[in-house]
Amino acid sequence: MVSKKLAIETLNAALATGGDYAEIYAEDTDSESVFLENGKVEACGRNKTYGCGIRILKGFQSVYGYTSDLSRKSMVGLATKLAARFDGNRAIEVKSIRKQKVKAVNKVQKHLYDVPVDEKIAYLKKCYAATASVDPRLVRIQDGFLLVSRSTEIYVAEGEEAVLTTNKEERSRLILSAIAKGEDNKIESSFSGPGTSSGWEYFESLDYEAEAKKIGQIAIQQLTAKECPSGKYTVVISNGWGGVLFHEACGHPLEASATSKKLSVFSESIGKQIASPIVSAWDDGTIENEWGSDNVDSEGVPTKKNELIRDGICVGFMVDRLSGRRLGMAPNGTARRQSYKFAPTSRMSNTYIAAGKDKPEDIIKDTPLGIYVANFGGGSVEPTTGQFNFSASEAYIIRDGKICEPVKGCTLIGTGQEVLMQIDRVGNDLALGQGNCGAASGLIPVNVGQPTIRLKEITVGGRGGKLE
Repeated sequence: MVSKKLAIETLNAALATGGDYAEIYAEDTDSESVFLENGKVEACGRNKTYGCGIRILKGFQSVYGYTSDLSRKSMVGLATKLAARFDGNRAIEVKSIRKQKVKAVNKVQKHLYDVPVDEKIAYLKKCYAATASVDPRLVRIQDGFLLVSRSTEIYVAEGEEAVLTTNKEERSRLILSAIAKGEDNKIESSFSGPGTSSGWEYFESLDYEAEAKKIGQIAIQQLTAKECPSGKYTVVISNGWGGVLFHEACGHPLEASATSKKLSVFSESIGKQIASPIVSAWDDGTIENEWGSDNVDSEGVPTKKNELIRDGICVGFMVDRLSGRRLGMAPNGTARRQSYKFAPTSRMSNTYIAAGKDKPEDIIKDTPLGIYVANFGGGSVEPTTGQFNFSASEAYIIRDGKICEPVKGCTLIGTGQEVLMQIDRVGNDLALGQGNCGAASGLIPVNVGQPTIRLKEITVGGRGGKLE
């Protein structure tokens, strides 16, 4: 995409006014989408995007710009305009480029881009048939594939020798959605989106028809579910996608983009207890073929397994280069961005609460009365206060140690600090769930995760009165 000669010229133009760091992020991306609605092809197409972003750092200052024109005139011109934001004399002149070797985390056997579209459509039609077979009240069923295949070149200059890191990433996701309509015209929905950083082999091994049938069953179940009670209750949260609560309420406040600016409730938490002693948590971008994994981050730093919480003690943040300067910490492979149109910042990859020792069935059995949250829908959090509210898309009442009737309209309300300290049981069934996370550097693929956990007490919002 960008020759070494052009890269050196562009980097030196960027560093002409005293910048102490310059970066070129060049990208070539192929994407594909195939969607069916009620079993008929609704959309099918491919797209290509390419371009580069240029960033300059000077101390704690940062400037960023991007272009889809990779010519010398465009790139050197953009670097010169960005450098004009600073006023100083050159401190660094780049003379050579060294290529960095990185370990391949994600290995693809069968590239989805090479799979005929007819084969993908046939796969999706089977998903539709499985969902539609559940109940005629399912009025809208959507099934789709999303694929992104991206090649990047990242040039980083902090001295006379710049470093080039090349990367190839491929991610694909199956989209399953069902909407049910009851006799009273009330609408309920269900969604599943398993994804991977591998290839077609993942979808061949997936029990996709069972997954498609399940979303139909949940949507129909919600039509007759009673309203969730409200009050302070014991809540058990399922493994996998249940980890979105930790992701939002605790993960974002542990990103250095927030902690370095004192905008997080956990800004001063290193070495302090922020969770129950039975809680440990990680952000790990190196899990092979997982949705949030990659070989390197968007700054060319190899991904790592970063410990965030150990036995309830905060031991680390997710750190990008700029935030690391403010904190006096080295970057740890967690700088991410949606595309070349975004400057990178610290973001989660595969973030999870580590497995504990309890069997999930024992956690349920030891809960005489409470709420079981099997899945979450939307939610929001304020990083500066840690205040959150999350709506459950699938929840049940626990009575006498058994999962009983389903309820709807269940909302969990609290703070990140509160929820971490309220965890009194941690299961041994760690699982991950795929999603997309939006923040300052765009929309990126992330895994959330946890084993089954129990919150001793948390505020539950609902319209069903008191639980008894």
